[in-house]
Amino acid sequence: MVSPYSLDVPGGVQEQARGLAKELARRGHSLTLVSPGRASAPRELGDDVVDLRVGRVHAVPANGSAATLTFSLGAARATARSLIASGIEVVHLHEPLVPVLGWPFLRSRSAAVVGTFHRSGVDPLYRLAGLALRGRVRGIDATTAVSAAAAATAHEVLGIDSEVLFNGIDVASYEEAEPWPTSGPTVLFLGRDEQRKGRDVLIRAAGLLDDEVTVWATGEAPSRSTPRRGARIEYLGVISDEEKRRRLRGASVLCAPSLGGESFGIVLLEAMAAGVSVVCSDIDGYRQALDGCGALVPPGDPESLAAALRLSLASPRSDQVERGRQRASSWSLSVLADRYEAVYDHALSVGRHRYPG
Repeated sequence: MVSPYSLDVPGGVQEQARGLAKELARRGHSLTLVSPGRASAPRELGDDVVDLRVGRVHAVPANGSAATLTFSLGAARATARSLIASGIEVVHLHEPLVPVLGWPFLRSRSAAVVGTFHRSGVDPLYRLAGLALRGRVRGIDATTAVSAAAAATAHEVLGIDSEVLFNGIDVASYEEAEPWPTSGPTVLFLGRDEQRKGRDVLIRAAGLLDDEVTVWATGEAPSRSTPRRGARIEYLGVISDEEKRRRLRGASVLCAPSLGGESFGIVLLEAMAAGVSVVCSDIDGYRQALDGCGALVPPGDPESLAAALRLSLASPRSDQVERGRQRASSWSLSVLADRYEAVYDHALSVGRHRYPG
C-alpha cells in the first residue's frame, strides 16, 4: 500500500492508508505501507505492518492545502523494483497521480495494481499530471474512489470510471475513548490551519457566541491576536490520534467550516462515531457524509455558523446523534476492508488475464 503523503502529517489520505493497512494486517495479510519520509519516531501502525519510508519530504501547496510528498524518483523506483521482485501480489496506490512515490508501480506487469482516488476538484498541476500519466493510469487493474465527487474528478481528468467506496473509520476506538474533561459547552475544530479548512470562519463565529462556550481548535494561535469578545478559544497545536478521539468524545459539537475542496468528510463520521453533534459547511463531500445527521450552513458565513452552533449547543438532538452513530457504524474500516478484499481479488483476476504466465 502506497501513500504519496507523509504519514507524519495529519490528512485524510494518510488516515485511510494507515487504518486500512492495520485492518488488513489484522486479518492476516502480509502488508508493507510505503510513504515519504526518513525513519524517526515510531508510528501507530502495529507490529504486523512493515513501515517503509522513502525519500526526503517536501511541503508543496496543492488544492488549498500543503501536500507533504517526496520528489525522490530514483528512490521510488528502487523501492518499487525491490518490492515487486520480492513477490508482492497487489499494489494499492492512494492518489496515483500525486508525485512521485506511486508512479514507478504503474509499470508493474507482475503485481495487480489498484488505484484509489481521494481528491475532489481540479487545479492546473493535477490536470497536468493527469495528461502526463493518462496512459499508465489507464493500465490500473481496478480503480476506486472515496466519494462520488472524487470519482467525478478522476473521470474529468483521466476519463476513467471508478467504483465508489468510502472512507472508513475505526468505530470502536471512538466509542471507547475516555472523554476529555470540559468545563462547559465546547466546540471542537479538527484540521490544519489552512484557508480552505475555514478555521478563520469559526474564529469569527466564536466572537458571536456566549462567553461560557469554549472552542478547541487544532493548529497554532494566530501570530497577531486582538482583544475579542465571545467564546474562549484554546489552540491545541498538533494533537495525537488518541487525543483527537478523546477531544471528540468530550466536545459538545464538532464544527467543520471548510470552504471547499473536500471530497468526503471523514472527520464528520469520526464525530458521529464518538456521539457528538455536527455543524459543518454545506459542500458536496460533507453533505454526502452527514446525510441529515447534523446541521449544514453556507460556507464562509460566520453569522450563519454562529447561529447553528448556538442552536446545537442549546438543544442537543439525541435522535440525530443516535442516527449518526448508526450511520458511522456502516462506514467502519472492517466493512471497507471487506470491500477492498473483493477489489483486490478482481484486480488479481484482471492482471492475470492481461499478463498471462
